[in-house]
Amino acid sequence: MKLFPSRLFAVLATGTLALAGCAGDNVANGGSSAAKSAPAAKAESAAKAEPAAKPVVTVNGVAVPGDYAETLIASYRAQGAPDDENLRENVRKDLIRRQVLEQAAVKAGVDKRPDIQIKQDVVRQTVLIQDYLQDWAKNNPPTDEELKKEYDEIKARMASSKEYHVRHILLKTEPEAKAVITRLGKGAKFAELAKKSLDQGSRSRGGDLGWADPSSFVPPFSEALVGLGKGKYTKTPVKTDFGYHVILLEDSRNMQAPSFDDIKVQLQQSLQNKKLQSHIEQLEQAAEVK
Repeated sequence: MKLFPSRLFAVLATGTLALAGCAGDNVANGGSSAAKSAPAAKAESAAKAEPAAKPVVTVNGVAVPGDYAETLIASYRAQGAPDDENLRENVRKDLIRRQVLEQAAVKAGVDKRPDIQIKQDVVRQTVLIQDYLQDWAKNNPPTDEELKKEYDEIKARMASSKEYHVRHILLKTEPEAKAVITRLGKGAKFAELAKKSLDQGSRSRGGDLGWADPSSFVPPFSEALVGLGKGKYTKTPVKTDFGYHVILLEDSRNMQAPSFDDIKVQLQQSLQNKKLQSHIEQLEQAAEVK
């Protein structure tokens, strides 16, 4: 009956959330449009330079450079699509459709509209930002020393916290929960009574929720949990949005941090996001804004 992420997940997610706050509105929201509009952005530069690749197709006399196809193929591959003949044929059809529609739009004068030109500028800016941030992250990966330091900080924070081995029985009404507490007081086994719990995920295990950080649970549940002694259960029902709980604390211990190798990938992602966020903030602070 957990609602909030574990302490470890929350710690590792901090960097990702911070990055989303800094760059999400500027980049992520325009990501889809930017990806689809990359060929259109290249068209502008292609008109000013010689074609870099053999045309993949010609539509009404207009040659579509092969670079357009490779750009789309790369975006599909990044999403997990296999680079096979089927993909390339679908990309070719897509490019034909794009060119037909672009020609129709130009013929209708859509490209001359001021609002369209503004949208094109925004898309171009989004693509530039995306590629710049990707290149910066690639060229500034976290070092082994930085990863070790990040891990040690997380390990220290977790060592100062406790985790609890907890069981619970979830009932629909308060009288039902009080009846369970009365039966426990008369010697009934918690695991047996838990078979009637509304929590289908734990009732087959005698209400066992395993080891968890209190922040993994909704506040009324966690507050009641940390107030219990080892082997004790709540003497009054604990009300949450899920219903009424009877909570048993099996044991508690200092939180155990996973090994460095077990979370190295998550650490790299989290620290990379923090470094990227810091870089963005430095650029903003150095900018002259009037």
